[in-house]
Amino acid sequence: MGASLALLGEISATAGRIKQSNFHDFQVLRMNAAPVRTNVTLAESGDLPTGAGEPGVPTVIAALNNAIFAATGKRVRELPIAKTKLA
Repeated sequence: MGASLALLGEISATAGRIKQSNFHDFQVLRMNAAPVRTNVTLAESGDLPTGAGEPGVPTVIAALNNAIFAATGKRVRELPIAKTKLA
């Protein structure tokens, strides 16, 4: 979800109304855009189970922007990244 928001997520309005209403006009990444490999580290804990997915969403955006900077030397200053000229 974090990669979808960083790359494609855009909410736009016209005349005070949101244009996107559902997934037909709000893009999300598909499986063919997912990384081939993902590494996960589990930490032993005696704490009660809690949500684990949501806290990582914002950090994906920062990590992706830093990876783009490392690869291109250009900083991304606006989202979605898909609208940024990197070349």
